[in-house]
Amino acid sequence: MDIMQVEDSLVCTRRIPGLARVSFRVLRGPLGERAVAVDTVGARPGNWVFTISGSAARLAVGNGILTDLSIGGIIDRWEEDATSVRD
Repeated sequence: MDIMQVEDSLVCTRRIPGLARVSFRVLRGPLGERAVAVDTVGARPGNWVFTISGSAARLAVGNGILTDLSIGGIIDRWEEDATSVRD
């Protein structure tokens, strides 16, 4: 699992059937890297979230959705140590 921040929604009008009914979010990691995740919780831009990857991401979404990265939850707060990176 990783902590990432939601940048924006991703709109795709043409999708394979296994992704027809899901919402996508563009996420930014602590080093500026971007990723696209299936949104299972209704995250909004600016929210900090934790992600689930690999086969666990498919299990988190259920219903045969094809994904390797899903948002598992919206973070309300967390305690950081001095070595972590956060805007």
